[in-house]
Amino acid sequence: MKKGKDMNNAAALNAYRTNHVEGGVATASPHRLVQMLMDGVQEKLIAAKGFMASNQIAKKGETISWAITIIDSLRACLNTEAGGEVAENLQRLYDYMEVRLLEANLKNDPSMIDEVGQLMAQVKAGWDSIPAEHHG
Repeated sequence: MKKGKDMNNAAALNAYRTNHVEGGVATASPHRLVQMLMDGVQEKLIAAKGFMASNQIAKKGETISWAITIIDSLRACLNTEAGGEVAENLQRLYDYMEVRLLEANLKNDPSMIDEVGQLMAQVKAGWDSIPAEHHG
């Protein structure tokens, strides 16, 4: 494994711990870690919508920021050399998700959060369907 890849996984792991997501991170495979990061994004989106609905502006902003940080960690895990076009497309999708979350925060628009949640659910469904023998 390349040193840069080790650093990306370490960054993702640290972001995950920082965001108080469930245990098991230290022993998780890289595949499972990505699944956990995706779950973490979904959890933050649900919380942000709740804060938005109850007009808790500071908590909404903080929670959306956490979701963006987790998405940054997912981007850091991408290997565009090995992943080619798929990794490049995911990188663009993660960029789009972050922009939509920033807009959702500024416009106080829960539909934008829902859009990102649906996109993340689709990405996670694809990730979850990878056969076990391909997990690294």
